[in-house]
Amino acid sequence: MTFSAGAEEQPATSGSSPLHFSAYLETYLIHDFNKPDNDRRPGFVYSHNVTDSPSINLGVLKAALSTERVRANLALGSGTYMRANYAAEPHGLRNLYEANIGIKLSDAHDLWLDMGVMSSHLGFESAIGIDNWTLTRSLMADNSPYFETGAKLSYTTPDGKWLLSGLLLTGWQRIHRPNDNTTPSIGHQLTYKPSDKITINSSSFIGNDKSDAQRQMRYFHDFYVQWQLNEHWGLTTAFDIGAEQVAPGSDKYNIWYSPNIVLRYTYSDRLQFAARLEHYNDRHGVIINTGTSNGFQTTGYSVNMDYRFHPRMAWRNELRKLNSRDEIFDKEGSRLVDNNLMAVTALTLSF
Repeated sequence: MTFSAGAEEQPATSGSSPLHFSAYLETYLIHDFNKPDNDRRPGFVYSHNVTDSPSINLGVLKAALSTERVRANLALGSGTYMRANYAAEPHGLRNLYEANIGIKLSDAHDLWLDMGVMSSHLGFESAIGIDNWTLTRSLMADNSPYFETGAKLSYTTPDGKWLLSGLLLTGWQRIHRPNDNTTPSIGHQLTYKPSDKITINSSSFIGNDKSDAQRQMRYFHDFYVQWQLNEHWGLTTAFDIGAEQVAPGSDKYNIWYSPNIVLRYTYSDRLQFAARLEHYNDRHGVIINTGTSNGFQTTGYSVNMDYRFHPRMAWRNELRKLNSRDEIFDKEGSRLVDNNLMAVTALTLSF
């Protein structure tokens, strides 16, 4: 049994069981060369965020039902990823990684209505580490939704080249709607796969993630292209941009944006390498508020090496450097500096 976050369950083939069980576990150890006083990565990091202590980033147990007309997923999770990303949820929901059900609306067309807690339609990175080319998540992934709650209507063309989805959501990475918020959020996803080597994706979010009285409309767009250049080389380029009202009722907006590029080299089925260049500019502190004069303007570089002992087990290593325009990184609990270097190793297991 395999585990792939965000992928729609395919209808069961004749003679196979419609119910499948799977699990995923990722452990990691980080050394932050700045030696932060609280043994935590900066506050804008929501995955792999504990330093100098062996930790579980994410452990998931999942049950999936897949038939010709109905599909459903229920997954419970634990680890530092869950604690960081579900902190705003009521206690009873903080381990609910996924809970959704879908119904096929047409016999003649691949048209589905899914409802519940689902993986986000934004971004090319998943919370499931082994699904990603890099060990850690990018700045853009950590600061946009990993999951969402609501209803999704999706259609896939018969040739499988186009996917179009419309979404009605409870908010920006929310299970429980914000207090005193009655405004729904909406989104779209349009994916084009002209061949099995290229994926082009456009996704959006429009909504207010505050109370009705404090309503500040947020508009966000995610665009990425994944291209398998040849047998060995793969390339991902992405660009996120968002705008939020400066104040309730204002006609002025604060803008943030993030470009990202990842290059992967596959030496063999067992050994892979990746390099990432990224930038995140949130000068007005809409998503990442530093309280500094230039806001959050940070560039990151990372290199990655993965070795698969087995198709279900991988050893991953990464060296990552962040450089910020302002001094925002804790240095040994005594001062702030404008750069951060860390090394991380991880083991992943899926079954």
